Amino acid sequence: MATNSKHPETLVLHAGYRSDPATNAVAVPIYQTTSYQFRDTQHASNLFGLAELGNIYTRIMNPTNDVLEQRVAALEGGVAALCLGSGQAASLFAVQNICHAGDNFVASTDLYGGTWNLFANTLKTMGIECRFVDPADPENFRRATDAKTRCYYAETLPNPKLTVFPIGEVARIGRELGIPLIMDNTASPVLCRPIDHGAAIVMHSTTKYIGGHGTSIGGILVDGGNFDWEKHKDRFPMLNTPDPSYHGAVWTQATKPMGPVAYIIKARVTLLRDIGAPMSPFNAFMFIQGLETLPLRMRVHCDNANAVARHLSGHAKIAKVIHPSLMSGEARRRADTYLSRGLGALVGFELKNGVDAGRKFIDNLKMFYHVANIGDARSLAIHPASTTHSQLTPEEQAQTGVTPGYVRLSIGIEHIEDILADLDQALAAV
Repeated sequence: MATNSKHPETLVLHAGYRSDPATNAVAVPIYQTTSYQFRDTQHASNLFGLAELGNIYTRIMNPTNDVLEQRVAALEGGVAALCLGSGQAASLFAVQNICHAGDNFVASTDLYGGTWNLFANTLKTMGIECRFVDPADPENFRRATDAKTRCYYAETLPNPKLTVFPIGEVARIGRELGIPLIMDNTASPVLCRPIDHGAAIVMHSTTKYIGGHGTSIGGILVDGGNFDWEKHKDRFPMLNTPDPSYHGAVWTQATKPMGPVAYIIKARVTLLRDIGAPMSPFNAFMFIQGLETLPLRMRVHCDNANAVARHLSGHAKIAKVIHPSLMSGEARRRADTYLSRGLGALVGFELKNGVDAGRKFIDNLKMFYHVANIGDARSLAIHPASTTHSQLTPEEQAQTGVTPGYVRLSIGIEHIEDILADLDQALAAV
């Protein structure tokens, strides 16, 4: 670690790297290599046997990726991280690392459509059951739990519902039952650190705010190092019984000399090794560039989103505006509790004339981009019911917060006057 700071503005610039040992380069190099020279046969044997940590093959690890992993782990308050080829891969690995056929996990209904489809359909073909529950009542997670439940999964700031998840409440229920909470923190980096509130694992689609410029696809898992997998041996056989895919290693034992990293090491040397969803070193380099300005960008994103929410809330053609700043009661309490550095950059709204009005609005935007992404420096807009959530049934869409006329905005860092002017002229055409 190049710094012991706890401030995100410093961590994203200095954690995990000072200069290249070979050249003294300050910028993190792109190690565009597949393989690494072993010193001798004993060195190779030690690496493959986990007696020594080091580079084996870029499908499993890479020095450029390692810097990104260290920086995001530091940012989230975790002990280690694992870069992956996409946010979807991170969601899959997060669950599959501790669930096999016959197991189940409990997920919030308030999820991105791609995650819902992955959990409800693709994982089902692998014999893993996802039980969706409404997080409005945290006790729903307890009610859906049985002896085969391996984890809870949720989004901090759900896309597109935007009602902040009760992290601490559900984490406490999980700790009572010996179940880790996995949090997708994609929409709220810097704004929230779920590990501080009891989450065991955090994931990001680095494609979004961490990258920040719409150039690269990636994902990352962060191990909080705060869950006692060994204490709950019966619930986590994949970590506590011999793994035939790695010469009988028992991960809670094999990783003890490295620290509380059994979860993330297993994900790296079994799932990533076998499934092969690595992040490219070039993309890791791009994410490192984005990470360096992330705290600064998030401030402007949030300030602009607050202004957009206020502006739209009084518009005659809009029936409802959805943003944490406009919520009240329990929803606002959760937002204030967990989003300590800003209320997020996503804004949703429902036009009074429904789906046709929503389409007309989007088709008349001039500065906003109509793209299937969030977290870009540019302002973005989309109609979820016909795009990101179109594979869900109408009932499933409603559970995630998507209605036929719902429009989701990802507010960028342009000048607020230009953002509002584009919204106003598009609304005038509806």
